[in-house]
Amino acid sequence: MRFAGLAPLRNGAHGNQVSLTPAFLDELRARTLLSGLIAKTVKLQKAGREFRACCPFHNEKTPSFYVNDDKGFYHCFGCGAHGDAIRWMTDQRGLPFIDAVKELVQAAGMEMPEQDRRSAEKAERAKGLHEAMEDAARFFVERLHGIEGAEARAVLRKRGISDETARAFGIGFAPDSRGKLKEALKGYGDPMLVEAGLLISVEKKEPYDRFRGRLMIPIRDVRGRAIAFGGRIIGDGEPKYLNSPETPLFDKGRTLYNLDRAQAAARKSGRIIAVEGYMDVIALAQAGFGEAVAPLGTAMTEHQLERLWRIADVPLLCFDGDSAGQKAALRAAHRAMPMLEPGRSLAFVALPDGLDPDDLVRAQGAVAFEALLGKARPLVDLLWDSEVAAEPLDTPEQRAGLKRRLGELAGGIGDPNVKHEYLAEFRARTDAHFGRGPRAFESGPRRGPSAPPARGKRDKRGNWLPPEPPLTQRTRSVQAGGLDPILAKAVLAGLIRHPAEIARHMEVLGSLRGASGALGKLFEAVVDVALEDRQLDRAKVLTILAKSGFDQMASELLRADTLPFSFTRPEAEERKAREDLNEAIAVMVARPAVDAALAEATAAMLERFDDAAFARQTALLRQRQELETRLANLMLADDENFED
Repeated sequence: MRFAGLAPLRNGAHGNQVSLTPAFLDELRARTLLSGLIAKTVKLQKAGREFRACCPFHNEKTPSFYVNDDKGFYHCFGCGAHGDAIRWMTDQRGLPFIDAVKELVQAAGMEMPEQDRRSAEKAERAKGLHEAMEDAARFFVERLHGIEGAEARAVLRKRGISDETARAFGIGFAPDSRGKLKEALKGYGDPMLVEAGLLISVEKKEPYDRFRGRLMIPIRDVRGRAIAFGGRIIGDGEPKYLNSPETPLFDKGRTLYNLDRAQAAARKSGRIIAVEGYMDVIALAQAGFGEAVAPLGTAMTEHQLERLWRIADVPLLCFDGDSAGQKAALRAAHRAMPMLEPGRSLAFVALPDGLDPDDLVRAQGAVAFEALLGKARPLVDLLWDSEVAAEPLDTPEQRAGLKRRLGELAGGIGDPNVKHEYLAEFRARTDAHFGRGPRAFESGPRRGPSAPPARGKRDKRGNWLPPEPPLTQRTRSVQAGGLDPILAKAVLAGLIRHPAEIARHMEVLGSLRGASGALGKLFEAVVDVALEDRQLDRAKVLTILAKSGFDQMASELLRADTLPFSFTRPEAEERKAREDLNEAIAVMVARPAVDAALAEATAAMLERFDDAAFARQTALLRQRQELETRLANLMLADDENFED
């Protein structure tokens, strides 16, 4: 199976360009024993003609990760991770594509295609810059642990940074001198040291050391090579923090500090945390949060967001608790909007006012920070709260202004499905905020631009979702026979307690009228009740059901307060119960069809492994996981709210 393009590829690494043809990449894959490559970091077990293991891309106890040397691919049936030797190096090792190819080429005893002359010269120059940066990093570390570094070591101790952590991050010290680094690295020549950002060149003056009297923190690329430095002043002085300028090695907008170390930790924890500065990253790593990165004092860029999304679907942004930190979070939120996709978003961790992550873990410990991570706010919440607080909302004009701003935010989203969801969510929140509750059921089609579609269901906040495609006969039969009995029982109990919701879900509930067993018949009776009388209350529902012979079953359902859902509890707050019931109905209807389609897709992929089968299975796996998470969130929330 081919994972490269069909045309020759020209790939750059620090400016060098190499032509990689499909034939060359196929030969590279053929010479690479995939199981041997993966076995360097994952314990594989022989399973027939394949190897299996617990997946390195997600936490699991039962092995679902398979390696097939004959076909040259790995695949996880749990999370959908899939690829060849090159993909393994980019996804698991975090290498850029061209660097992954180079390592595999060297291991296979092959040679890279010949570079053009100009590219070769650039590559040689980049090599010299890398060597100069590594020598500078060693120079700074030596000075930290020498006589000159006593004050810098005291600063580290005061900040709670251990010697072990300082060595792990390569922290050093730049003496307060204009020429000591220049002298130590004179073999490279002043022009190269200026190009690397280590010296400052001023017209008609000798170049001199850029970093003086500062704690030095090396900034590394994804391969762990020093490409820049961040310097923190020792004592008083300005600027407090000083970063390297942009160089042929260092592009500030594309670099995330600590990404080389954080990738492995992020795969184990299943999350990536972005904070404001490198001292925050270092403090968090020492406290056990190795999955933290930082954008080096600049606003989060699109390139940095893309790097975060390659690691986690919903990165956690944890900026300082002061006004500047909150503005940085909002800027990142706005920048992310055009790039949102289904399942891909951001979440925001709110720190106490005036604290940064470094302060928090030193003062309150890792447990306090973990608790804050568990309360991360979704992107939509941050945007909504920001716009509501932006201006007074006392007049119709001010409220119209809020709607316009929210509409513009949602309108900037590129993905049409996500855009629709945001527009619907903002509309529902606006109605709720200004006291406009859900409209009562009306017979006949609605008119006017604000009316919801005649078909469709509502999400947990009560807003309408776009209608599903017409149900096929096969899907109807799957839904009829595959209902979760506990969830179905809970939904029926919720509909009897909140009969106004029956009318809102007529189309969806109607598809369940053919379900087998007593629950299916009761669903049919409940729908018939709504058809008979559109102005329902609980007493009317029970009376009509009693006439149909369902009085005992309905009474039993109303006593189903042991079920872990808010809408089955008499003491639940009305609005929350209705929202949760809407969500439960959506999950109940969707799960059987997704499960059936997933079983078919998995069987198809085992028979003929191709891109289409893999894409289909991956998409359905994600849908099923999303449904399970939605249901689990409902149940967990209720367990917390109704504990004895």
